[in-house]
Amino acid sequence: MNRILVKLLSVIKKNKKKKINQSYTAKLFKSGISGCKKKFIEEVNELIISLKYSKDGVIHEAADVFFHYLVLLERKGVDFRQVVKELQKRSKMSGISEKLNRLKNVR
Repeated sequence: MNRILVKLLSVIKKNKKKKINQSYTAKLFKSGISGCKKKFIEEVNELIISLKYSKDGVIHEAADVFFHYLVLLERKGVDFRQVVKELQKRSKMSGISEKLNRLKNVR
C-alpha cells in the first residue's frame, strides 16, 4: 500500500482513542456507527455536488470521502487490507461476471 495510506490508517487507529476535544477522528468514533455513516453520506453528497464545479473541489471532496470511508471501515472493525484483497480477487474477472457470481451466492 502507498505510504500515505498506511500513515493515514495508522493515524485513524491512534486518534480514535483520544479525547473528543483533541481529535476529530475520536469525535467521529464517539458518534457511533450511525454518526460515522451520516458524516460519510454528507461527504459523498458534497463530492457529488462538487462534480458540477472545479476539479480542485472534486479532489478536495474525494479526499474527504476517502478519509470518512476509512473511518467507517475502522469503526466497523474492517481492515482496509481486506477490501484490497477483495478488489484483487475481483480484478481476475469482469465486473459483470463478478456481479452475477455475487448474486448467486446471496440466494
